Formats: sequence, C-alpha cells, structure tokens
Amino acid sequence: MDTKHKILTLEKAVTLRQKARLVGKMVVFTNGVFDLLHSGHVALLEKARSMGTILIVGVNTDASVRRFKGPTRPLNRLRDRARVLSALESVDMVVAFGQDTPYELLKVLKPDILVKGADYGVARIVGREFAGRTVRVPLVKGRSTTGLIKRVEGRGERGGGRV
Repeated sequence: MDTKHKILTLEKAVTLRQKARLVGKMVVFTNGVFDLLHSGHVALLEKARSMGTILIVGVNTDASVRRFKGPTRPLNRLRDRARVLSALESVDMVVAFGQDTPYELLKVLKPDILVKGADYGVARIVGREFAGRTVRVPLVKGRSTTGLIKRVEGRGERGGGRV
C-alpha cells in the first residue's frame, strides 16, 4: 500500500475540503511538528479522527520548526515527518505550512472541528475563529518529543514501560 497520496498541497487540500463540505462530511484539523512520532501523537490523532469523517493534519516546515524549537530541530525532515503521518490510518490528509502558526491554513480550510492538545489554553489556540468548534484533548502523560530527546541524550527520566 502506498499512502504518499495523502500528502497534499494547500490548493489540493482546499479543493478536497470544499467537496467534503458539499457532501456533508465532518472535517477535523489538527497540527504540529510531529518530529519523533510517539504514542501521545497517535492518541491525539486517533481522538481527532474519531470526531469527524476526514482528518487533515497541518505539519510545520523545517524552517518554521527551527524558528521556534531552535537550530537543532527538527530531527526529521518535513518529507519524512509527512510520510510517517500519511501512513497512519487515522490521517486522511497531510499539508505543510511554513508560517509559525497554522492561521493561514485554517483561514482557507475552515474545518468543522479544530483539535489541539490540552496544554494549549483556549486563548492560545490560533485560528479557532475559523473552525466550527474547538476541542482540547488531554495529553498522554509522560509522552513528548522533548522528553524523548532528553532521554536519548541521558538528561531525562525513563518515561515508559515495556511494549
């Protein structure tokens, strides 16, 4: 199975979003860096997808990640992060954005539901005015990319059990 077809330009995503609206499909949007995919990401994406018919995931470009995470991030390039996300069953579309926030994506996609992790207060959720509603999803405790990086570097606690 080849899932690369899920990685779309903004123009293609807008076209598909408009078609979905015409046939009454519920479109959900979430975004992030998704640098090292972990169980917290999977839980968020599965929860987001369960709220609608189509899940669009906005992914920061490498340059936008460097601007807010620093020069050593991302660990994985955009094309690799997008490819991994596109392989997930819960993800229907992956769209990259180069701005610091997904504001412009949300402005044109106008999702029915915008999903963010509960670490974001409602006032900090960018673009919520373009969504039908905004939902904050609880995070999986002890699961974060920053935590994983610290563990690999030997600076953090062990945060998981056996698989």
